[in-house]
Amino acid sequence: MTLFSRRRWLAQTSLAAASLALPTLGRAQSPVKIRFQMDWRVDGQSAPFYYSLAKGYFEKEGLDVSFDVGAGSAMAVNRLASGSYDMGYGDVNALIEFFGSGAPAVARPQAVYQTLDQTPAGVMVLTRSGVTAPAGLAGKTLGAPVFDAGRKLWPLFAKVQGLPVDAVKWQSMDPGLREVMLVRGDVDGVTGFQPSGLISAIAAGAKEEDLRVFLYKDFGVNVYGNAILATSKFIAEQPQAVAGFLRAYNKGLKEVIANPEEGVAIVRQREPLVNAAVEVRRLKGLIDVCIVSPNTRAQGLGDIDMARLDKQIDDVSAAFNLKSKPTAATLFNPAFLPSRRDRMLA
Repeated sequence: MTLFSRRRWLAQTSLAAASLALPTLGRAQSPVKIRFQMDWRVDGQSAPFYYSLAKGYFEKEGLDVSFDVGAGSAMAVNRLASGSYDMGYGDVNALIEFFGSGAPAVARPQAVYQTLDQTPAGVMVLTRSGVTAPAGLAGKTLGAPVFDAGRKLWPLFAKVQGLPVDAVKWQSMDPGLREVMLVRGDVDGVTGFQPSGLISAIAAGAKEEDLRVFLYKDFGVNVYGNAILATSKFIAEQPQAVAGFLRAYNKGLKEVIANPEEGVAIVRQREPLVNAAVEVRRLKGLIDVCIVSPNTRAQGLGDIDMARLDKQIDDVSAAFNLKSKPTAATLFNPAFLPSRRDRMLA
C-alpha cells in the first residue's frame, strides 16, 4: 500500500468509525428531506434516480428525496453553490471551473460518487459537412447552449487536437433546438452529451448513417464526467443522509445497468410522453460509453483514481485559464461511498 493509499484508507476508516456514533436514520425519525438538482430533463439517462425512488430505496434509508429537472450538468454546480439544493448531479469539469474561477458560494459543492467514468461530451456533424476528423472543424460554426458541458470542454479538446480555441464560431441556442438546427443545416456541428445527441438528431429527422460523432474521450480527452454532488453544509449537517442516498442510488444504478428496459419503464411512469425504445437506446449508450468501463469493472462504481483526477485538474485549469487550481481532495470526498463489494459490477 502506497503512502497516499494508506493515508486515504486511514481517513476513510476514521470517518467511518466516527459515523457509527451518529444517529442512524430510520423509521422512528422523520425522513430527512433532500432537495436534489438533476442535470437535465426526465429521459432514459436519468433512470437510476427515478428507479431508486420508485423502488423505495431512498425511503428505506429514511430519506424524502425530491428531484428537480435541470438545465445542464454545469448549471447544476452553480445551483448547489447558491444553497438552493442539498445534493445534485453535475459535471466534475464544471466543478473544477467553479473552484478555479474563485466564484462565490453560499454552499461549496463536492463530488461524493463518480457516476460517469468518462465524459460523454463530443461534437456531432453531418457527413455532408465533409468533416472527417477534428482538424476539419476549423472554421466551422458549432451550436450549443452557453452552459453545455461539451461547449465548455471545447478548449481542452481543441488544445489536445492542436487547434486554436477560437478555431470555431459559436451559435448559442435553446437545448431543444440543438439537433433540429443541425439537421436543418443552420450550423455545421453541435456539441453535447453523446450518444444522447445522436438519438435526438435521429428523432429530428436525420439518418444515423448521415451523422458523425467525435467523442472527446476517443480523441485524447481522458476526464471524468458527471458525479453525485453534495454541499459542504449538507455533508456537515447530514452525513448519514449522504451515505444513505449513495447506498440507495448505487443499488438502483446497478439494477438499471443490468436491466435498462425496466429503468426506462419507470421513467415513463414519471414522463409518459417519452418513447420507450428511444430512451432505452439512449440509456444503453450512456452505460456502454461512460459508466461501464475497464476502470469500473476493476474498481467498482463511484470511486475515482486520484492521480487521474489530479491530471484532469491540471488539464482543465490550463485549458480554461483558471485563476487557481483546486485540489483533488477539495473536489472529491470518498468518505460516504458504499463498500467496494457493493459497488462492484456483476
